[in-house]
Amino acid sequence: MRPLPPPRDPARRKRDALHRLEADEDAWVSTVTADGAPTLVPLSFVWHRERLVMSTKGSNPTARNLAARGESWVAIGHTRDVVLLHCTVEVLANDALPQDAADALATKLGWNPHGRDPWVFLRFAPQRMLVWREENELPERELMRDGVWRV
Repeated sequence: MRPLPPPRDPARRKRDALHRLEADEDAWVSTVTADGAPTLVPLSFVWHRERLVMSTKGSNPTARNLAARGESWVAIGHTRDVVLLHCTVEVLANDALPQDAADALATKLGWNPHGRDPWVFLRFAPQRMLVWREENELPERELMRDGVWRV
C-alpha cells in the first residue's frame, strides 16, 4: 500500500476545487425519474458566477427529471480528486439564460446551444460542496453548506 500524501488544508482544497471548476469541461449529473429510478449522465459545463451552466435537449430525461425535482448531485474530477456538489437546479428556456452565461458556455465548449429551440439551459446553484483526494481528507471535506463557503 502506498503512503497517502498529507491532507490539504481547507483553503488549499477550495483553491483546488475552484481550479477544477474553471478548468474541467465535463461533469456527471445525477437525477431521479418520477418513479424513483436513478440516472447518471455526463454533461459539459462552464463555471459562471458561482453556478454550473450546462445545456441539453429539453426532451432528454435529464432535463425532465431536473425540472420535476429541482435538485441534483454533480460530480467533477476522478476518484482521487473529487468535487461533489449538491445543487438546486433551474431549467431555463433557450432564450432565458442571461447572454453573458450563454456566451461563457459557448466559448468554453466551442459551440453554442443558444437559439437552438430543442435545447434548454441548466443552471446549478451549489448548496453543499464536498472536496477530497484521499481518505485522510474526508473529515474536513465539506467546504460549502447551505450555499455558503465554510472556508
